[in-house]
Amino acid sequence: MNQPVLVAVDDLFFVSKITETARQLGISLLFARTQDEVIARALSEKPALLIIDLNSARCNPIETIGQIKEDADLRHIPIVGFLSHVQADLKVKASMAGCDRVMPRSVFTAQLPKILSEYTASSSR
Repeated sequence: MNQPVLVAVDDLFFVSKITETARQLGISLLFARTQDEVIARALSEKPALLIIDLNSARCNPIETIGQIKEDADLRHIPIVGFLSHVQADLKVKASMAGCDRVMPRSVFTAQLPKILSEYTASSSR
């Protein structure tokens, strides 16, 4: 069975978009709102992917990414972050913290089915 995808997203539009796309693809999701929840769920569930809204007010995305990438049990988890296309500084910070893919919201939305399929397919091998 495929590993779930962990989602740390506050924005209801993106929560709905991710939920519906995952449902259509038969992919299970886990949601976390705070940094502690993200770390705890990552440790307990071993997700195939972490999707994180880099503008989240609740989970402190840059610190969360850094904490995951510094942990030997978690660093293998790929992280896809999304943000506004004008946030070049935040993009650099996320990349430096260890975010594997950083993309504008519009690109994330357009590529979401491919992203979910790509990471969950590779986790079932």
